[in-house]
Amino acid sequence: MTETPQPEPEKKFPVSWDQFHRDARALAWRLAGAGPFQAIVSITRGGLVPAAIVARELNLRIIETVCVASYEKETRQSVLKLLKGIAPSVASLGGAGGKGVLIVDDLVDTGQTARIVRDLLPAAHFATVYAKPMGRPLVDTFITEVSQDTWIYFPWDTGLAFQPPIHTEGA
Repeated sequence: MTETPQPEPEKKFPVSWDQFHRDARALAWRLAGAGPFQAIVSITRGGLVPAAIVARELNLRIIETVCVASYEKETRQSVLKLLKGIAPSVASLGGAGGKGVLIVDDLVDTGQTARIVRDLLPAAHFATVYAKPMGRPLVDTFITEVSQDTWIYFPWDTGLAFQPPIHTEGA
């Protein structure tokens, strides 16, 4: 797969720990009626935090990871690499294609990572906290849609710092 050239994000969307926790719990509420699920597959690294919250809320104890590297230098997508697949014992839950499995990630952006994981578990339910238009068709459940030109700053990627206003006088 070749590198995907991406323009510098025009919009920035910082998300606090409190907001992310609320959004991940809202995702769990939406998923409560979509199961039953026997396990969660978290797409690392961004899917680890929402998967932990969803697992707690839905009382799921089997949490597996699938490891896909897709970003380099913060905001540029690079060649995708499947670093760790899904254990066969989890992938087979609920029958062929992972029907009893819930895939969780923080965000679906261009959909490249989602396609790789969908190929591994085509019958699983795919859920993300945030979705951008290019990747949205690949997920079954999400909480908030943001524009494709928005960069989400997750709380684990940021520290407390001054944020300039969106609009400034005379700009």
